[in-house]
Amino acid sequence: MEQKLIFTNLVGTAIDDLVSSMGNPHTVVISDVNTSNFVMPYLKNDSKVVANSTEIVMKAGDSNKSLDELTIIWKKLISAGATRSSVIINIGGGVVSDIGGFAASTFKRGMKFINVPTTLLGAVDASVGGKTGINFNGFKNQLGTFSEPEAAIISTCYLNTLPQQELLSGYAEMLKHGLLENDEIFGKLLSYSLVYPLFDSERLLPMLEDSVMVKQKVVLSDPTEKGFRKVLNFGHTIGHAFESFAMAHQSPIAHGYAVAWGLIGELVLSHMLLDFPSEKLHKFAQYVKTNYGAFAISCDDYPSLIEAMRQDKKNESVDKINFTLLHNVGEPEINQTATPEQIGAALDIYRDLMGLA
Repeated sequence: MEQKLIFTNLVGTAIDDLVSSMGNPHTVVISDVNTSNFVMPYLKNDSKVVANSTEIVMKAGDSNKSLDELTIIWKKLISAGATRSSVIINIGGGVVSDIGGFAASTFKRGMKFINVPTTLLGAVDASVGGKTGINFNGFKNQLGTFSEPEAAIISTCYLNTLPQQELLSGYAEMLKHGLLENDEIFGKLLSYSLVYPLFDSERLLPMLEDSVMVKQKVVLSDPTEKGFRKVLNFGHTIGHAFESFAMAHQSPIAHGYAVAWGLIGELVLSHMLLDFPSEKLHKFAQYVKTNYGAFAISCDDYPSLIEAMRQDKKNESVDKINFTLLHNVGEPEINQTATPEQIGAALDIYRDLMGLA
Protein backbone atom coordinates (compact mmCIF):
# COMPACT_ATOMS: atom_id res chain seq x y z
CA MET A 1 0.00 0.00 0.00
CA GLU A 2 1.30 3.43 -0.91
CA GLN A 3 0.98 5.68 2.12
CA LYS A 4 -1.04 8.85 1.60
CA LEU A 5 0.92 12.00 2.43
CA ILE A 6 -1.04 15.17 3.15
CA PHE A 7 0.97 18.39 3.43
CA THR A 8 -1.14 21.12 4.98
CA ASN A 9 -1.28 23.52 7.91
CA LEU A 10 -5.07 22.99 8.17
CA VAL A 11 -4.50 19.88 10.25
CA GLY A 12 -7.89 19.62 11.99
CA THR A 13 -9.78 19.84 8.71
CA ALA A 14 -7.48 17.24 7.15
CA ILE A 15 -8.09 14.80 10.02
CA ASP A 16 -11.88 15.17 9.79
CA ASP A 17 -11.89 14.78 6.00
CA LEU A 18 -9.64 11.72 6.14
CA VAL A 19 -11.64 9.93 8.84
CA SER A 20 -14.86 10.76 6.97
CA SER A 21 -13.42 9.17 3.82
CA MET A 22 -12.73 6.03 5.90
CA GLY A 23 -16.42 5.76 6.89
CA ASN A 24 -16.21 7.58 10.25
CA PRO A 25 -14.87 4.66 12.30
CA HIS A 26 -14.39 4.69 16.08
CA THR A 27 -11.14 6.57 16.79
CA VAL A 28 -8.60 6.64 19.61
CA VAL A 29 -5.88 9.30 19.89
CA ILE A 30 -2.43 8.47 21.24
CA SER A 31 -0.33 11.45 22.37
CA ASP A 32 2.35 12.20 24.94
CA VAL A 33 2.15 14.62 27.85
CA ASN A 34 3.81 17.44 25.89
CA THR A 35 1.52 17.12 22.89
CA SER A 36 -1.50 16.81 25.15
CA ASN A 37 -0.60 20.08 26.88
CA PHE A 38 0.57 22.22 23.96
CA VAL A 39 -1.08 20.89 20.79
CA MET A 40 -4.26 19.00 21.70
CA PRO A 41 -6.18 22.11 22.83
CA TYR A 42 -5.80 23.56 19.32
CA LEU A 43 -6.65 20.29 17.58
CA LYS A 44 -9.70 19.64 19.73
CA ASN A 45 -10.97 23.05 18.68
CA ASP A 46 -10.19 22.45 14.99
CA SER A 47 -11.24 18.80 14.66
CA LYS A 48 -14.53 17.17 15.66
CA VAL A 49 -12.91 13.76 15.36
CA VAL A 50 -10.12 14.61 17.79
CA ALA A 51 -12.53 16.33 20.19
CA ASN A 52 -14.72 13.21 20.32
CA SER A 53 -11.94 10.63 20.56
CA THR A 54 -10.64 8.86 23.65
CA GLU A 55 -7.11 10.16 24.30
CA ILE A 56 -4.36 7.86 25.57
CA VAL A 57 -1.56 10.02 26.98
CA MET A 58 1.86 8.37 27.34
CA LYS A 59 4.99 9.63 29.05
CA ALA A 60 7.28 11.76 26.87
CA GLY A 61 10.80 10.84 25.77
CA ASP A 62 12.60 8.01 23.98
CA SER A 63 13.21 6.16 27.25
CA ASN A 64 9.45 5.55 27.36
CA LYS A 65 9.40 3.81 23.98
CA SER A 66 9.35 0.63 26.02
CA LEU A 67 7.54 -2.67 26.52
CA ASP A 68 6.08 -1.37 29.79
CA GLU A 69 4.56 1.71 28.10
CA LEU A 70 3.33 -0.41 25.18
CA THR A 71 1.54 -2.72 27.61
CA ILE A 72 -0.20 0.28 29.18
CA ILE A 73 -1.36 1.42 25.73
CA TRP A 74 -2.74 -2.03 24.89
CA LYS A 75 -4.69 -2.09 28.17
CA LYS A 76 -6.08 1.40 27.57
CA LEU A 77 -7.15 0.42 24.04
CA ILE A 78 -9.20 -2.38 25.59
CA SER A 79 -10.71 0.06 28.09
CA ALA A 80 -11.57 2.46 25.26
CA GLY A 81 -13.50 -0.27 23.46
CA ALA A 82 -11.13 -0.39 20.49
CA THR A 83 -11.69 -3.10 17.90
CA ARG A 84 -9.97 -4.14 14.68
CA SER A 85 -12.27 -1.69 12.92
CA SER A 86 -11.16 1.23 15.09
CA VAL A 87 -8.52 3.72 13.96
CA ILE A 88 -5.64 5.04 16.06
CA ILE A 89 -4.54 8.63 15.43
CA ASN A 90 -0.95 9.11 16.61
CA ILE A 91 -0.45 12.80 17.42
CA GLY A 92 3.06 13.72 18.53
CA GLY A 93 6.72 13.16 17.74
CA GLY A 94 8.59 10.10 16.54
CA VAL A 95 8.24 8.24 19.83
CA VAL A 96 4.44 8.48 19.61
CA SER A 97 4.27 7.34 15.98
CA ASP A 98 6.76 4.50 16.61
CA ILE A 99 5.03 3.04 19.65
CA GLY A 100 1.51 3.99 18.50
CA GLY A 101 2.08 2.32 15.15
CA PHE A 102 3.46 -0.78 16.89
CA ALA A 103 0.44 -0.89 19.19
CA ALA A 104 -1.90 -0.59 16.19
CA SER A 105 -0.09 -3.23 14.15
CA THR A 106 -0.26 -5.80 16.97
CA PHE A 107 -3.54 -5.04 18.81
CA LYS A 108 -6.14 -7.65 17.80
CA ARG A 109 -3.71 -8.66 15.02
CA GLY A 110 -3.73 -5.26 13.41
CA MET A 111 -5.81 -2.11 13.13
CA LYS A 112 -5.50 1.02 10.96
CA PHE A 113 -3.69 4.12 12.13
CA ILE A 114 -2.93 7.69 11.05
CA ASN A 115 0.20 9.65 11.93
CA VAL A 116 -0.02 13.37 12.71
CA PRO A 117 3.54 14.43 13.55
CA THR A 118 3.90 17.56 15.66
CA THR A 119 7.71 17.70 15.65
CA LEU A 120 10.06 18.19 12.74
CA LEU A 121 11.78 14.89 13.47
CA GLY A 122 8.47 13.09 13.62
CA ALA A 123 7.41 14.62 10.30
CA VAL A 124 10.54 13.89 8.32
CA ASP A 125 11.45 10.53 9.82
CA ALA A 126 9.12 8.43 11.95
CA SER A 127 5.80 9.35 10.32
CA VAL A 128 6.78 7.92 6.93
CA GLY A 129 7.94 4.50 5.85
CA GLY A 130 5.98 2.00 7.92
CA LYS A 131 8.59 1.23 10.56
CA THR A 132 7.16 0.85 14.06
CA GLY A 133 8.84 -0.30 17.22
CA ILE A 134 10.19 0.07 20.72
CA ASN A 135 13.55 -0.09 22.45
CA PHE A 136 14.41 -3.28 24.31
CA ASN A 137 17.16 -4.53 26.60
CA GLY A 138 19.10 -1.27 26.36
CA PHE A 139 19.22 -1.10 22.56
CA LYS A 140 17.32 1.04 20.06
CA ASN A 141 14.35 -0.29 18.07
CA GLN A 142 14.91 -3.97 18.81
CA LEU A 143 11.21 -4.93 18.61
CA GLY A 144 8.88 -3.75 15.87
CA THR A 145 7.00 -4.31 12.64
CA PHE A 146 6.68 -2.93 9.13
CA SER A 147 3.18 -1.49 9.08
CA GLU A 148 2.13 1.40 6.84
CA PRO A 149 -0.22 4.03 8.27
CA GLU A 150 -3.27 4.93 6.25
CA ALA A 151 -1.87 8.44 5.95
CA ALA A 152 0.46 10.99 7.47
CA ILE A 153 -0.79 14.56 7.84
CA ILE A 154 2.36 16.68 7.76
CA SER A 155 2.49 20.33 8.76
CA THR A 156 4.79 22.98 10.19
CA CYS A 157 2.12 24.91 12.11
CA TYR A 158 3.03 23.46 15.51
CA LEU A 159 6.80 23.84 15.18
CA ASN A 160 6.80 27.30 16.75
CA THR A 161 5.89 25.62 20.06
CA LEU A 162 9.12 23.61 20.01
CA PRO A 163 12.44 24.45 21.66
CA GLN A 164 15.46 25.00 19.41
CA GLN A 165 16.84 21.56 20.21
CA GLU A 166 13.72 19.85 18.88
CA LEU A 167 13.91 21.75 15.59
CA LEU A 168 17.58 20.91 15.12
CA SER A 169 16.90 17.27 15.96
CA GLY A 170 14.44 16.98 13.08
CA TYR A 171 16.58 19.02 10.75
CA ALA A 172 19.37 16.45 11.01
CA GLU A 173 17.18 13.94 9.15
CA MET A 174 16.48 16.57 6.49
CA LEU A 175 20.24 17.09 6.13
CA LYS A 176 20.62 13.32 5.71
CA HIS A 177 18.04 13.31 2.93
CA GLY A 178 19.82 16.23 1.26
CA LEU A 179 23.11 14.33 1.34
CA LEU A 180 21.38 11.31 -0.20
CA GLU A 181 19.61 13.30 -2.93
CA ASN A 182 21.67 16.06 -4.56
CA ASP A 183 23.85 19.14 -4.02
CA GLU A 184 20.99 21.56 -4.76
CA ILE A 185 18.70 20.32 -1.96
CA PHE A 186 21.63 19.91 0.41
CA GLY A 187 22.85 23.43 -0.31
CA LYS A 188 19.39 24.91 0.38
CA LEU A 189 19.27 23.12 3.70
CA LEU A 190 22.66 24.49 4.75
CA SER A 191 21.53 28.03 3.90
CA TYR A 192 18.22 27.95 5.84
CA SER A 193 18.11 29.37 9.36
CA LEU A 194 16.49 27.51 12.24
CA VAL A 195 17.45 30.19 14.72
CA TYR A 196 14.68 32.30 16.24
CA PRO A 197 13.50 34.90 15.23
CA LEU A 198 14.65 34.10 11.66
CA PHE A 199 12.93 30.70 11.71
CA ASP A 200 9.95 30.73 9.30
CA SER A 201 7.68 27.68 9.63
CA GLU A 202 5.64 28.53 6.52
CA ARG A 203 8.74 28.71 4.36
CA LEU A 204 9.90 25.40 5.81
CA LEU A 205 6.79 23.46 4.66
CA PRO A 206 7.82 23.07 0.96
CA MET A 207 11.36 22.17 2.04
CA LEU A 208 9.92 19.59 4.41
CA GLU A 209 7.78 18.20 1.60
CA ASP A 210 10.87 17.82 -0.61
CA SER A 211 12.66 15.99 2.20
CA VAL A 212 9.77 13.65 2.99
CA MET A 213 9.39 12.81 -0.69
CA VAL A 214 13.05 11.75 -0.82
CA LYS A 215 12.29 9.21 1.88
CA GLN A 216 8.96 8.20 0.32
CA LYS A 217 10.65 7.51 -3.02
CA VAL A 218 13.15 5.20 -1.35
CA VAL A 219 10.51 3.43 0.75
CA LEU A 220 8.31 2.70 -2.27
CA SER A 221 11.26 1.07 -4.03
CA ASP A 222 11.95 -1.23 -1.05
CA PRO A 223 9.10 -1.37 1.52
CA THR A 224 10.67 -3.90 3.92
CA GLU A 225 14.33 -2.89 3.72
CA LYS A 226 15.64 -5.82 1.72
CA GLY A 227 17.96 -3.68 -0.37
CA PHE A 228 18.06 -0.05 -1.48
CA ARG A 229 16.05 1.27 1.48
CA LYS A 230 19.20 0.75 3.53
CA VAL A 231 20.38 4.11 2.18
CA LEU A 232 18.10 5.70 4.79
CA ASN A 233 20.32 4.19 7.49
CA PHE A 234 23.09 6.59 6.53
CA GLY A 235 24.45 8.14 9.71
CA HIS A 236 22.48 5.77 11.92
CA THR A 237 24.95 2.97 12.63
CA ILE A 238 27.26 5.35 14.46
CA GLY A 239 24.36 7.58 15.52
CA HIS A 240 22.48 4.74 17.22
CA ALA A 241 25.72 3.67 18.92
CA PHE A 242 26.06 7.19 20.33
CA GLU A 243 22.45 6.98 21.56
CA SER A 244 22.91 3.57 23.17
CA PHE A 245 26.17 4.72 24.78
CA ALA A 246 24.47 7.82 26.18
CA MET A 247 21.52 5.79 27.48
CA ALA A 248 23.89 3.36 29.20
CA HIS A 249 25.53 6.30 30.95
CA GLN A 250 22.11 7.70 31.96
CA SER A 251 22.65 10.83 29.86
CA PRO A 252 20.19 10.43 26.95
CA ILE A 253 20.74 12.51 23.83
CA ALA A 254 18.22 13.62 21.20
CA HIS A 255 17.96 11.22 18.26
CA GLY A 256 18.52 13.92 15.66
CA TYR A 257 21.65 15.15 17.39
CA ALA A 258 22.97 11.58 17.43
CA VAL A 259 22.22 11.33 13.70
CA ALA A 260 24.02 14.62 12.99
CA TRP A 261 27.12 13.40 14.81
CA GLY A 262 26.73 9.94 13.24
CA LEU A 263 26.61 11.52 9.78
CA ILE A 264 30.01 13.06 10.42
CA GLY A 265 31.47 9.73 11.49
CA GLU A 266 30.06 7.95 8.46
CA LEU A 267 31.13 10.73 6.09
CA VAL A 268 34.63 10.21 7.50
CA LEU A 269 34.33 6.49 6.70
CA SER A 270 33.00 7.47 3.26
CA HIS A 271 36.09 9.59 2.71
CA MET A 272 38.36 6.78 3.91
CA LEU A 273 36.71 3.98 1.93
CA LEU A 274 34.91 5.62 -1.01
CA ASP A 275 36.82 8.91 -1.53
CA PHE A 276 33.97 11.20 -0.46
CA PRO A 277 35.24 14.77 -1.11
CA SER A 278 37.22 16.16 1.79
CA GLU A 279 35.95 19.72 1.33
CA LYS A 280 32.31 18.63 1.62
CA LEU A 281 33.13 16.60 4.73
CA HIS A 282 34.76 19.60 6.39
CA LYS A 283 31.93 21.94 5.38
CA PHE A 284 29.32 19.62 6.85
CA ALA A 285 31.34 18.96 10.00
CA GLN A 286 31.68 22.70 10.61
CA TYR A 287 27.92 23.17 10.15
CA VAL A 288 27.17 20.43 12.69
CA LYS A 289 29.77 21.69 15.16
CA THR A 290 28.32 25.21 14.94
CA ASN A 291 24.67 24.18 15.30
CA TYR A 292 24.77 20.92 17.29
CA GLY A 293 27.96 21.10 19.27
CA ALA A 294 29.84 17.82 19.75
CA PHE A 295 29.16 14.46 21.40
CA ALA A 296 32.14 14.09 23.70
CA ILE A 297 33.90 10.73 23.52
CA SER A 298 37.43 9.54 24.20
CA CYS A 299 39.43 6.66 22.78
CA ASP A 300 38.58 4.70 25.93
CA ASP A 301 34.94 4.68 24.76
CA TYR A 302 35.62 3.05 21.39
CA PRO A 303 35.15 -0.60 22.52
CA SER A 304 31.70 0.18 23.96
CA LEU A 305 30.69 2.15 20.86
CA ILE A 306 31.87 -0.58 18.49
CA GLU A 307 30.02 -3.21 20.53
CA ALA A 308 26.85 -1.11 20.22
CA MET A 309 27.41 -0.99 16.45
CA ARG A 310 27.69 -4.78 16.41
CA GLN A 311 24.16 -4.94 17.88
CA ASP A 312 22.72 -2.82 15.07
CA LYS A 313 19.82 -4.62 13.40
CA LYS A 314 21.23 -3.96 9.91
CA ASN A 315 24.15 -6.31 10.50
CA GLU A 316 23.96 -9.75 8.94
CA SER A 317 26.54 -11.19 11.36
CA VAL A 318 28.35 -10.03 14.49
CA ASP A 319 31.65 -10.19 12.60
CA LYS A 320 30.73 -7.46 10.09
CA ILE A 321 29.43 -3.99 10.90
CA ASN A 322 27.26 -2.67 8.06
CA PHE A 323 27.11 0.94 6.88
CA THR A 324 25.56 2.99 4.12
CA LEU A 325 28.29 5.30 2.82
CA LEU A 326 28.58 7.94 0.09
CA HIS A 327 30.88 8.30 -2.91
CA ASN A 328 29.59 11.87 -3.15
CA VAL A 329 26.41 13.81 -2.37
CA GLY A 330 23.59 11.90 -4.10
CA GLU A 331 25.75 8.79 -4.62
CA PRO A 332 25.08 6.34 -1.77
CA GLU A 333 26.45 2.82 -1.51
CA ILE A 334 24.72 0.27 0.74
CA ASN A 335 26.19 -2.78 2.49
CA GLN A 336 29.61 -1.31 3.17
CA THR A 337 31.56 -2.85 6.02
CA ALA A 338 34.35 -1.49 8.16
CA THR A 339 36.74 -3.15 10.57
CA PRO A 340 37.00 -2.09 14.23
CA GLU A 341 40.36 -0.54 13.37
CA GLN A 342 38.83 1.54 10.58
CA ILE A 343 35.94 2.60 12.81
CA GLY A 344 38.40 3.60 15.52
CA ALA A 345 40.34 5.70 13.00
CA ALA A 346 37.10 7.34 11.87
CA LEU A 347 36.20 8.16 15.47
CA ASP A 348 39.67 9.70 15.89
CA ILE A 349 39.00 11.99 12.92
CA TYR A 350 35.49 12.76 14.22
CA ARG A 351 37.00 13.90 17.52
CA ASP A 352 39.52 16.05 15.66
CA LEU A 353 36.82 17.67 13.49
CA MET A 354 34.70 18.35 16.57
CA GLY A 355 37.61 19.83 18.53
CA LEU A 356 37.68 16.94 21.00
CA ALA A 357 41.11 15.51 20.26
